[in-house]
Amino acid sequence: MEFLGYFSAIVIGLVMGLIGGGGSILSVPIFVYVFHFDAITATALSLFVVGITSLVGSTGFIRQKQINFGTALTFGIPSVLGVIFSRRLVLPHLPHYIINRWGITLTKEMFLLLLFAILMLIASFKMIRRSDRPLLRKYEETNYTILVSQGLLVGIITGLIGAGGGFLIVPALVMLLGLPMKKAVATSLFIIAINSLIGFISTMQMVKHDWAFLLSFTALSIAGIFIGIAIAKKTDGRKLKPLFGWIVLGMGLFIIIKEIFLQQ
Repeated sequence: MEFLGYFSAIVIGLVMGLIGGGGSILSVPIFVYVFHFDAITATALSLFVVGITSLVGSTGFIRQKQINFGTALTFGIPSVLGVIFSRRLVLPHLPHYIINRWGITLTKEMFLLLLFAILMLIASFKMIRRSDRPLLRKYEETNYTILVSQGLLVGIITGLIGAGGGFLIVPALVMLLGLPMKKAVATSLFIIAINSLIGFISTMQMVKHDWAFLLSFTALSIAGIFIGIAIAKKTDGRKLKPLFGWIVLGMGLFIIIKEIFLQQ
């Protein structure tokens, strides 16, 4: 099983290199169900892996001048505040039992995993759904209120369940700012890197880390993202999204079934 877990680290990077996100969708379930970390630790480890991998992947886009740093700040600052809010104020104060009455028991760990599974289902539907029409169009005037609120929402999600939120960031950048898709993906990867690393740093004292394991897993993920970027130059990563979407859908359903019906 551990071999499968380490191999999945390469897959995480590969997916991020191909479609500009999706790493945390895989990493949290792998840390929980393959390496048997609790949900809080798994989200922290996911933030580190996804943050470092995204940061390394961003370097190529920085050299190509594809990252819109002004946009990254406009979207990223409220997003960072959302991350800190979730990791420092929300997670530590969630009770151990979210629900423990009427014959229903919902622990903090189950709640986080089910919330993550719901996010996986939403992400999978967005990836599977095909559309020939333009995804989004540029507005005459940028709606900064929506942009900032979207950034805050993504940050809260990132901090709470360890998900980078790339599938939310890219559409927001295209729709609200009219960025070309390649610039949106590049800018999203940079925002994910900053959000994830700040989220990890903000709670690194609260969970135990096996640095040898974490760094080796991250190194494999970084190798994967370079492979993904190389493949993406020859293949349209968007064509692979539906396939990845079905995989994410299956994993999301597995988490829901495991946490609700197979708890011992």
